[in-house]
Amino acid sequence: MLPVVEEMRERPLGYIAPDLSPVGLELHPQQLGEGVYALMANQLPKDNNGLVIGEKAALVIDSGITPGIGRRIQEIAAELTDKPIRYLANTTYHGDHTFGNAAFGDDVTIVSSRLNKAAMTSLAAEKQVRRDSMYGDADVLDEVVTWRGPDAVFDRFCEIDLGGRVVQLWHFGPGNGSGDTLVYVPDTRTAWGGNFLAPAGITPMLLIGDPLGYARTLRSVKATLDIDVIVPGHGMYGEADPGISWLLTYLERLASAVSAGSEAGKPVERMMEDIPLRDALELPPSAPGADRIALLMRSLHRLNILLTYRWLHGTKLSGAA
Repeated sequence: MLPVVEEMRERPLGYIAPDLSPVGLELHPQQLGEGVYALMANQLPKDNNGLVIGEKAALVIDSGITPGIGRRIQEIAAELTDKPIRYLANTTYHGDHTFGNAAFGDDVTIVSSRLNKAAMTSLAAEKQVRRDSMYGDADVLDEVVTWRGPDAVFDRFCEIDLGGRVVQLWHFGPGNGSGDTLVYVPDTRTAWGGNFLAPAGITPMLLIGDPLGYARTLRSVKATLDIDVIVPGHGMYGEADPGISWLLTYLERLASAVSAGSEAGKPVERMMEDIPLRDALELPPSAPGADRIALLMRSLHRLNILLTYRWLHGTKLSGAA
């Protein structure tokens, strides 16, 4: 039995799910170093991906929400390098990062944390969760008929040699989920954060509801890795230090505010209205979808308050037992 914490499915009234539909999605390569590319979605907050190239082989980071997106990632890689894709790293088990695994051949080794693989138990259930983020395009998930899991797993650390370049995969602990995997390229000090780590202002999702555990995991990252740039699973890439500091502050304020509200007997519905979201991502008003992104950041904050409240009360009941 592995310590996979089941993610909470409850959502607050009026919750706005992120739009993850592959319809209209384009991935634009952004070079972050020689042979290191962020494959950035043209529409926020749809999924980003990555490509790291060595002298002998290439590694892809996350595979998209359908096999069609997985094939498109391979086409983009072929435009950028003649080196064969030999590895695919999954930052999480979530279907928008892993349903595209099926598009990769048997000559590609899929790697992720042991906990991510352990969480990949029901394709039908995972597809149902992702349908809420399809925004009228749910039929595109009919393309997903198999859910290929990792071929190789690790507990804390894995290093992959691409020839003249190594890529490190780290699992520091729980955050967005139980098995969050950070993909790190040491020679460019670039990290792919998946759903776990993003630049400053991008509200996370605490799907297991534990802000204190999340903060401990972040401190381990900060103490271990020298990161300059974070490429998140969703949103624009940016500087690491402000991103980690912002997220730590966010988590600590969240835990303190929800705990104080609970001790005062305040209903969680009131807390969702009263606890402020500070210094969240704001796009220029002229940017496409700027209003919707602001609403999404607030919606995710309300979700985090609710799930932190449920986690807090659940742990108190467990402790009393």
